[in-house]
Amino acid sequence: MASGIRAEVKIDEPADCVVAQASAETSGRVHSVSKSTNPSAPERVTEEFMLEPTTDPDEIDVDADLSSSFSYGSSAIYRFERDLGCGCPCECIEAHDCPVTDVRTTGSALYLTFHAPDMHGLQAVIGELRERYATLDVQRLLRSQRDHTEQNLVFVDRSMLTDRQADVLETAHRMGYFEHPKRANAGDVADELGISGTTLTEHLAAAQTKLLNAILDND
Repeated sequence: MASGIRAEVKIDEPADCVVAQASAETSGRVHSVSKSTNPSAPERVTEEFMLEPTTDPDEIDVDADLSSSFSYGSSAIYRFERDLGCGCPCECIEAHDCPVTDVRTTGSALYLTFHAPDMHGLQAVIGELRERYATLDVQRLLRSQRDHTEQNLVFVDRSMLTDRQADVLETAHRMGYFEHPKRANAGDVADELGISGTTLTEHLAAAQTKLLNAILDND
């Protein structure tokens, strides 16, 4: 059994996603998305999605020519064509050889699920998404183990730490401040950094709080 990583991310109001635009326009929800290519026009992609609107969907203002092809009670299937290589969130992920396995929306929020082969591959995908979309939020990470159990993972964004907080944390870790028994006390670490013990304590507390919030809130 493979040991890849299953990731679910959320992007609020992605400007280049027609599906999220339609969902936001109707304050609705998209349950599923499918894509297909035409052999005679390989540069074009046809997408279909099931939209459950909560407001009148007669006039949906999106960056594409939508057509309704089928209705399921209050939901409807919409179809549109787009150019391949438009740079939408799905293509951004799939450019890293990580196929998107699930697409859904709630209002203007887009949720994408994909599988990365390992943590290095996951970091590459998340890094590019963060550069493109400031509203990116990693919702859930699961690593599939060979013993058929699942391990929860947390993706911690190091940029949440200031440069000084990261320096203090790394120095304390390198000197063995967090080991038991300690190889260095607070005074040793403060001297190494050229700061007071009080300043060291403040930086460590701020850094650890940010990291614990990222870990414990990611449920």
